[in-house]
Amino acid sequence: MTRRVLLVPHPKRPDIGEITRDVAARLGAQGVQATMIASDASALRAPGSDPLTVVPDADAAQDCELVAVLGGDGTILRGAELARGTDTPLLGINLGKVGFLAEVEMADLTTTVDRIVARDYTVEDRMTLDVTVSHADRVDTRTWALNEVSIEKAARERMLEVTVEVDGRPLSTWGCDGVIVATPTGSTAYAFSAGGPVVWPDVEAILLVPNSAHALFARPIVVGPRSHLAVEVIRDAEGQGVLWCDGRRHVDLAPGARIDVCRSPIPMRLARLSHAPFTDRLVEKFDLSVAGWRGNGSGRPQAPTA
Repeated sequence: MTRRVLLVPHPKRPDIGEITRDVAARLGAQGVQATMIASDASALRAPGSDPLTVVPDADAAQDCELVAVLGGDGTILRGAELARGTDTPLLGINLGKVGFLAEVEMADLTTTVDRIVARDYTVEDRMTLDVTVSHADRVDTRTWALNEVSIEKAARERMLEVTVEVDGRPLSTWGCDGVIVATPTGSTAYAFSAGGPVVWPDVEAILLVPNSAHALFARPIVVGPRSHLAVEVIRDAEGQGVLWCDGRRHVDLAPGARIDVCRSPIPMRLARLSHAPFTDRLVEKFDLSVAGWRGNGSGRPQAPTA
């Protein structure tokens, strides 16, 4: 049976065509077929003689042993859409800046290809969220998120008024810029920027983070993985909203819209090449040394030298 790896490149990086073809050639030389969806191949203007096989977007990852993403977090989230609902794990190779979801950096590309061929990686399941948008008891949209569900105001000059429920009980009503419901994986993304806590990825939890809420009680909260969260846009409010899932899929929210969020039974499978603890990744990606901490080799932070 032919071994296949689906490549998902960043479509706008100037050198991405060369990088993608190089990875495909390296894989092919070791008996692994590199595939790519038609829209990516078209964006790269990949000729038919390239060591790439173009496949339809639908079920592109189904018969692949890995989805390898060449890009930053945005491209990795696009790769997650292709891997969703399959057993195919996702591996991020960072060509961007932070690349928090990425497992390896561009400098390690050659070694990474060799480890893909050798199947020298482990697989870690990450929680995702199911999202239902309804209005007047009519379901309008069903979608999902790996990082976060962000309910935001649609107009800059207007505040979004929402009521938040946890497990069918009202928690609070806020006038705000928005509300973020995030997974532990997404705690280092938009929720972090809005003041939410960093949650280690092996913690089973869901985060709710108000964004610039005008209220005395508007603190981030962390609930259990079986909790059911709901955000309702107040019916008589003037401002409308918009829902974004992972910054990629959006739904317009009219007054009275209700957004229900719960843990999805479908996890996202991430390929891991490193066994380093999450603390190391956190320090590396956010470069906490800028804030004055220096590693001293003991696993303990120490004060900066003068």
